[in-house]
Amino acid sequence: MTVTLPAAATSKETKPCTPLPSSYYTERLSDVSAGRKPSPIWDLLPVEDTPGMLSMLAGKPNPATFPFKYIHLGVRSPTDKTKIEEIAIEGKDLDAALQYGVTTGFTELVDWVRDMMAQVHGRDPDSEAWRVSLGPGSQDLLYKAMNALVNPGDTVIVEGPTYPGVTPIMAALSCQYAVVDVDDQGAIATDMEKMLANWDRSVKPFPKVFYTIPFGCNPSGVTTSYARRIQLLEIARKYDIIILEDDPYYFLYYGKAPKPPSYFTLEKQLGGEVGRVLRFDSFSKVLAAGFRLGWITGPSTLVAAIERHNSCSVVQPSSLTQAVTLPLLKQWKISGFLAHTVATASFYRQRRDAFEACLNRHLADLAEWTVPEASMFFWLKLRLPPTVRCQNLGSPGEEDEGDSAAFIRDKAMHRGVLLLPGANAYVDDRSTARVRVSFSLLSDEQMEEAVRRLAEVLREESTS
Repeated sequence: MTVTLPAAATSKETKPCTPLPSSYYTERLSDVSAGRKPSPIWDLLPVEDTPGMLSMLAGKPNPATFPFKYIHLGVRSPTDKTKIEEIAIEGKDLDAALQYGVTTGFTELVDWVRDMMAQVHGRDPDSEAWRVSLGPGSQDLLYKAMNALVNPGDTVIVEGPTYPGVTPIMAALSCQYAVVDVDDQGAIATDMEKMLANWDRSVKPFPKVFYTIPFGCNPSGVTTSYARRIQLLEIARKYDIIILEDDPYYFLYYGKAPKPPSYFTLEKQLGGEVGRVLRFDSFSKVLAAGFRLGWITGPSTLVAAIERHNSCSVVQPSSLTQAVTLPLLKQWKISGFLAHTVATASFYRQRRDAFEACLNRHLADLAEWTVPEASMFFWLKLRLPPTVRCQNLGSPGEEDEGDSAAFIRDKAMHRGVLLLPGANAYVDDRSTARVRVSFSLLSDEQMEEAVRRLAEVLREESTS
């Protein structure tokens, strides 16, 4: 498939776009999501803010009973890491941090994130029928989006490999899978086109969604190219598929090439319909992983369906986490937040380069890899002795490339080095010699020792 970039995709000008109607999404909700009712309490909670309202609605504890009096935080400046700024949370702000809140998240924080998304992705929430909602981490929001769109037995298109944390979600929802393998440009669009054009609906339901990690795909490390994104978005439009754009590494792109646009940006740049993309973002990789604070951006009807799920499960994202995050972002402003993400991406680029040097020193003849342009992972193909395939993976007696899961369990762990088996990143039970390795936490000395240990056990394995 060849691609000629439309004028709108190669300039700052955009073609006219039209949001998909609300009915488009309501018709595609899963049975569970369509039957889910609003929470009788939490749905009314925003009404408490009406001027003059005396609320006796919720069983909120009285702040006088809370033992905490203040929270003081020292925060590094986004532009000068040697400079420490202080944030104080006390009085009414502390009361809000310790109290129940609305399911969507603090209004002021939601507005800040919405404005940031509008600026970064070039989208207008008012004319394009999208909005933002906060949640307790993008992983939780991803589960609820799948729950909102997928019935048991429905088919989801996933990349091969895909995020190991999403495979248990789809298994719990009894999904079926359609796997599109990934090359160094991202999911292979020609394979997806061929698969969908020849789909046999009598065997599997036609796919409703395509789940993708376009920046620094976890685990492959691949960042989907600009041209490939256009191909995949046009296929999604042609075959009426919703894109679940899981993008925790969007702000950790450190490649040499210009940063490609998100699918959320691209659907507007191409013109025509908008609203086919539901984005998942996270503060975990750029502020604090333990905050468990992420957000979804997308069509209001889909966002509302996820919020109904939130209101009857977690109720709301943590008030304390929001109360810590909001003053930081207000103090930094959008420009300061983006400066912080640039510095964070630069940090991980340096870690990547250091780890790549270790790989070149110790594993040049023992493994293969592609250098990532975002995220925290290398996706290694170890040169393992071949094993005999199980019957469901090929013809009996056919040899494969080796089994990294057995190698890690039986060999590497006993030598003090831990990796993620690549089989965990595939939904079709294939065996693989691939492993995912993270370079985010190790010091230079620990990197050197970890890769040296891996090389040592690989050499022993190859001679045994």
